[in-house]
Parts: sequence; structure tokens; C-alpha cells
Amino acid sequence: MPLPIARPVAFIVPENPAANPAPRARSLVYNQRFRDAKPINFGKRSPRKLAVHGVDVSRWQGEIDWSKLRSQGANFAYIKATDGGDHLDPMFKKNWRRAQAAGLRRGAYHFFYWCRTAGEQADWFIRNVPREADALPPVIDVEYNGESSCKRRLSPARVREKMQVFMDKLERHYGQRPIIYTAPDFYRDNLEGAFPDYPFWLRSVAAHPSKVYPGRKWIFWQYSGSGLSHGVDGRIDLNVFHGSEEGWHAWVAARTT
Repeated sequence: MPLPIARPVAFIVPENPAANPAPRARSLVYNQRFRDAKPINFGKRSPRKLAVHGVDVSRWQGEIDWSKLRSQGANFAYIKATDGGDHLDPMFKKNWRRAQAAGLRRGAYHFFYWCRTAGEQADWFIRNVPREADALPPVIDVEYNGESSCKRRLSPARVREKMQVFMDKLERHYGQRPIIYTAPDFYRDNLEGAFPDYPFWLRSVAAHPSKVYPGRKWIFWQYSGSGLSHGVDGRIDLNVFHGSEEGWHAWVAARTT
């Protein structure tokens, strides 16, 4: 599978290397057994045909039984860490520890605020998310938030400028190129054709990403916001890795060694 990264992030040296850089052994890949409250027929390009599934979580999932979630097919988890420049998800530290203990590959994501400076948001994320040798690359979540008190709509150029500042700072600190998570409307207005050398995680819950984001390479696809699974009360976001099981192991190894 062609990966959407121009240079191998495994060779980027962080400012302060992790104390224990030893790679973790390959983790067993579980077949997904998730259900969906609002199932979509994606046709021949169904996410179920891809091998490695995972979830993303935040405080809204409450207490998670990570072992049960793992056995249902959650091979990786992206865990909400921070918003803006001063909010830490109250479940982050617990989820971070317990997901690792259950054998999931996990990474952290930051919800970007457009009314805060990029530098202070990067500093806040770095302050709260540990740099660990087996963690997946950090994620910047960029989308519109109608519930936010910040109603500012920046120009596409300014959006990309702020994102670049944030991502550069994280890349220097963690030694990994950040992943960009986004949704269709925000992508259309601000990101189409931008950041060709960055991996993308795309939300597309009604059609295959190739139809919603034509021409955009991606590494993760969020295909449902209404997943159901043992281990979680209520609904959970479902995601899939763009590649085979062997491709997954190779991608992880290149970013966690």
C-alpha cells in the first residue's frame, strides 16, 4: 500500500529521546466484531474488507472495559487528550494506561481551537501527553465546531498556517509526523490539495473516502459514529487502517522504534 508520507518519520530524532526506545513485540490482530446502530452499505469497498480496525474515544464513552473492547476487534485506539490551550480530557490518563495494558496500540489526539494560538496549544498537548516509544503518531483534529464559543472562520491560508505551527512543534518533540483528522466540510473549505506529505485520517460515514475526498491518500478511515461494542456503554466511533495486516505491522514498526 502506498503510504501518504514523503519521508520516513522513524528517522526523525525528537528533542529529548524517550528513555526506553525498545520496540514492543507485534501485537495480535483481532477480527472486528463490532455492530452498528446505523449500518451503511458501502458496497464492494466496505471497511469490513480491511484487516485492522480500531476506535477513537473520549470522556463521553465513560468507563471502558478495554479488554472486552480489544477482544471485539479494537486493535488500536486514538484517545482524546486535549482541547485548545487549557482543557484536558478527564478520562485521558486512565484510558491511556488501560488501553496499553489491554494490548492496544494507542495514540492521542488534540481538538484544535481557532481562537487560541497554535504554539500554546502545542505546548498544552506536549505537557499532557507522554512521549512513549510504542505510541502511535499524535493527531490534530481540525473541523468546525458549532458548539464552541469561538465563531471565528479563518481564511484557508491562515488555517493551514496555524496547523503547520502546531504540527511542526509536535513533530520536533515526539519525533513523529502528526496525522491530520478532518471531516468533509472542513476539508472542502480548507484542506483540499494541502499537506500532501502528511498522513490523513478521514471521516466518511456515508460513502467511501475516495468519493468524499477524491485524490486524497489516507491512512485511517472513520467509517461510523454509531458503533456498538462489548466493553463500552453507548456508541463509539469505528475506524479502519488502510492496508493489510502485514502493512499494519510494518507501518507501526516504522513509527514506534
